[in-house]
Amino acid sequence: MSEHEQPIAPVQLKVSGKTLALIIAGGLLAGALIVLGAIMPAEFNTDPLGLGKLSGIARLWAPDEKTIDTNTAGGPLAREYETAPRTDVIEIPLTNFLGGAKGSELEYKVHMKQGATLIYEWEAVGVSRPDNFGYDFHGHTTPEPGQEMTVATYKQARGVSQKGALTAPFNGIQGWQFSNFADTPVVVRVKLTGFYDLVPAGEEGNLAGIVANVPAAQARPDFKPDQR
Repeated sequence: MSEHEQPIAPVQLKVSGKTLALIIAGGLLAGALIVLGAIMPAEFNTDPLGLGKLSGIARLWAPDEKTIDTNTAGGPLAREYETAPRTDVIEIPLTNFLGGAKGSELEYKVHMKQGATLIYEWEAVGVSRPDNFGYDFHGHTTPEPGQEMTVATYKQARGVSQKGALTAPFNGIQGWQFSNFADTPVVVRVKLTGFYDLVPAGEEGNLAGIVANVPAAQARPDFKPDQR
């Protein structure tokens, strides 16, 4: 070093305690904003500040999406109806097997439009053995004379109960043929909810004249247990 060169003195920054505290607080605040506004929405689907939604970061956590065709071969997966759904309870008394076809067997159906949905549950009360009671769950159209009838059979079996849902494949009537093979009378308690209409007494699907939403003793007003 020559005699004319002067050593460079180090620069000393003087930071007050207050300024240092502000710098640290600012850093903590910035870190908190990053965690709350970016990391949590993107990784954990939690957006406490709402910044993830505004910035679009909140979508980063979601899995890849695959769109399906809701208009499938069986019809649209979502449907709208002009009327509200209804609920009915139908109690159907049947005699023992000695009562003959008029007493121990009975068909009960409801009107449904194509695509309408029915949720059903029924139980044969008073049957000790499942094989002593039979049912035929089916539906058909109600064509004019000379026209072809469309028939759909859903299940034919023996048992004392059934639960499920049905989407009507066509305009027509849907329901059951119940048969009691036991030596004791039974009551079939049917619970329905959905988009349908009750079949009036005496019409196809309710030729026995069953009255809905009344006790079994009142459900067949024109029926006498000793009828054959």
